[in-house]
Amino acid sequence: MMNEGALPAMETTQVFQKGDIQWKQFKVDESTASSSSPPKPLLIFTPTVPGAYPVILFCHGFFVPNTFYSDLLTHIVSHGFILVAPQLFCKGLPMLEPSEVKFAGKVADWVAEGLQPLLPENVEANLEKVVVSGHSKGGKTAFCVALGYAKTKLKISALVGIDPVAGTSKYCETHPHILKGVAGSFNLNMPVAVIGSGLGPEKANCCTPPCAPDGVNHKEFFKECKAPCANFVVAKYGHMDMLDDETEGVIGTLVAKCVCKNGSGPRDLMRRTIGGLVVAFLRAQLNDQWKDFDAVLGNHSLAPTQLDNVVYIPA
Repeated sequence: MMNEGALPAMETTQVFQKGDIQWKQFKVDESTASSSSPPKPLLIFTPTVPGAYPVILFCHGFFVPNTFYSDLLTHIVSHGFILVAPQLFCKGLPMLEPSEVKFAGKVADWVAEGLQPLLPENVEANLEKVVVSGHSKGGKTAFCVALGYAKTKLKISALVGIDPVAGTSKYCETHPHILKGVAGSFNLNMPVAVIGSGLGPEKANCCTPPCAPDGVNHKEFFKECKAPCANFVVAKYGHMDMLDDETEGVIGTLVAKCVCKNGSGPRDLMRRTIGGLVVAFLRAQLNDQWKDFDAVLGNHSLAPTQLDNVVYIPA
């Protein structure tokens, strides 16, 4: 039996390892004093190697600081993407903020005009290839932006939901209500990938509900997608297992380690699996480079950890 995390000797794909593109990260603060400032604080990851790169707008989950995704996002940027990760609501005070969907749309508008001057010399944001993505509630936010609930100047080229969650149950969905319970009901004219967690629907303990409950989790999101769309489930990991190993503070401990059911293996395997799937899917859909994506579809064991429910429905 092959060890968890190992790749078959004769068949490998490099998307599950860090890429060889040099990159840097920096923060951009919001400011009411300047019209060129973003509407929310941003964490930006960009290649430093000259070239034109697709842009991914990444929306964080409920109560999760954007900095907690640094390892996952650096995996993706190292393969040739620019990532813009806004902090859509105040840390610890999500319920006091206006809709993060609206602000995600405003950040997308800022990307259209304000991102390029901040990038390294000879690095270009390819605004013809813009992706919206997000985790947990941020995954639903990404779907809302793609569905047009936030009007933006940018045309969205692809959508990636990472264990998206629409509420605490199918009877208590967060606004706006986008799940209809009808297959293929999403009016999306773009390729979509949905990556779920196998342990998301399970309780971490008797005192907390599941973090990705049945009826409002990745299964429902994928069900309502139209072709082309892809589905993957990281079987042995939980809803928060793609976060960094070190998450500071009380919130970091609660969110990353206590509230949700976690897998027993190293989180690095979860991050590399998700990062590799995102890279392979976007290379195929944006650049017509299918080698890695086809390899994973043909041999699920290429991923660092077990994948279930692997489905791709072509256009």
